[in-house]
Amino acid sequence: MAAEKFQQKIEDILSCADVAINGSRPWDMKIYNDRLYPRVLAEGSLGLGDSYVENWWECERLDEFFRRVLGARLDTKIKCWKNMTCFLKARATNRQRLSRSFQVGEQHYDIGNDLYQNMLDRRMAYSCGYWPNAKNLDEAQEAKLDLCCKKLRLEPNMKVLDIGCGWGSFAKFAAEKYDVKVTGITVSKEQKNFCIKSCKGLPVDVRLQDYREINEKFDRIISIGMFEHVGYKNYRTYMEVVRRCLKQNGLFLLHTMGNNKTVYHCDPWFDKYIFPNGMIPSIAQIEESIRDLFVMEDWQNLGADYDKTLMAWYENFEKNWGNISENPKYDNRFRRMWRYYLLSLAGSFRVRQIQVWQIIFSPNGLIGGYNYTR
Repeated sequence: MAAEKFQQKIEDILSCADVAINGSRPWDMKIYNDRLYPRVLAEGSLGLGDSYVENWWECERLDEFFRRVLGARLDTKIKCWKNMTCFLKARATNRQRLSRSFQVGEQHYDIGNDLYQNMLDRRMAYSCGYWPNAKNLDEAQEAKLDLCCKKLRLEPNMKVLDIGCGWGSFAKFAAEKYDVKVTGITVSKEQKNFCIKSCKGLPVDVRLQDYREINEKFDRIISIGMFEHVGYKNYRTYMEVVRRCLKQNGLFLLHTMGNNKTVYHCDPWFDKYIFPNGMIPSIAQIEESIRDLFVMEDWQNLGADYDKTLMAWYENFEKNWGNISENPKYDNRFRRMWRYYLLSLAGSFRVRQIQVWQIIFSPNGLIGGYNYTR
């Protein structure tokens, strides 16, 4: 009887999003294990994600499932101890302190360049592409990189700091196309090694280093998809480091996911499996972090473009699964985990629950203003 009550409660909650249990539509859930119902009620998003990875349920279109679930705010209807535990940990400790800064590199970015080469574009850009005039992923990522360079007003021989340089997509593009000297820092050994080989012969210096350890002057600073690893207790420190390293007449471009509301921790499932210690900032948190340090010159929202980017990554991942699975560490459990990661995030962006912002800052405000680029 209790099992039937659990099922009925889940069915009632899902009906608010027009999602059915064992329905015929692509976004309906197919249930293979009835233990799913009490697990989700007890563990929330962690239980939902884990049970999918363990093949307790299936959905033909996970991206559309999450578009409906998140659009109906069903994530707020289940209160569980897992979410409270994450909140308390985030408030009680600095989960992104220096001693933990390399954890996300080891768990996420170092899992294998072979995986990312089969999923990303030819330049290995692991962030939102820019799609207004792009026909495919390669074009969207190159358009994003060029947009960043133009927003920074790059000129030959400028010194540029790339905080969280990834596999070197921006560093290589800027050095080749704009004749600048780039210093890139990353917390991933695999990214550093790949970047060094990819940028051979170019004025690109790549370091395995935390942002807090930088103390040099640069004409321009950029950070693409790294601020999500900084954490709210370190936002001010991060901005102070950027201000310390940026010349008086310099520009700083921050490219980051953005949250519609202020939070203090990541989703429990994403924190455990994908981005440990991650956190998406809000407008209020960014504003607080730059106070008396920077003038905001421009703010562009690219959020809708990340849906297209994630779906392109998912298509590459599925298309190239035969190549990826040749490495035995990428088993079927990993495939389901990665599929859940990409498609649930795509659904989040599709319903505009989270955004992508490109923000231009200057130390003192540009005389005459900033002529923005789109």
